[in-house]
Amino acid sequence: MQRKFLVGAVGGAVTVAAVFGAGTHLLSRTQSTTGLDESTTVSVGGHKALAANIVEGRTESMYHPLPWIGAKLTRVTCPTGLKAVAGATVTCAGTKSDGKNVDIPVTVVKATADSVTWKFER
Repeated sequence: MQRKFLVGAVGGAVTVAAVFGAGTHLLSRTQSTTGLDESTTVSVGGHKALAANIVEGRTESMYHPLPWIGAKLTRVTCPTGLKAVAGATVTCAGTKSDGKNVDIPVTVVKATADSVTWKFER
């Protein structure tokens, strides 16, 4: 009887840990794919680019999805749009809730004529 309880308790704990881990992984993503259309596209150096305000808003909302992941940021700003070219980078800045500034490197993972897949570093 005790053995069945122990096996059940350990199995339950493992299941809870797996579900918690999977949920954390899904919610802590730092990659986003954004369509390029007239409301999201600007020109940077003669290239199509994702507008800075789009990168700023998405980064701010995804930076702190759960209390145990990342820090809550406010006022994320990017100096320019993100060129729609694989490997292009821009460093955005944000302010943590304690007032400290943080640099946020943003990189284009993949770019097509219609969308940009990009990620930021936490």
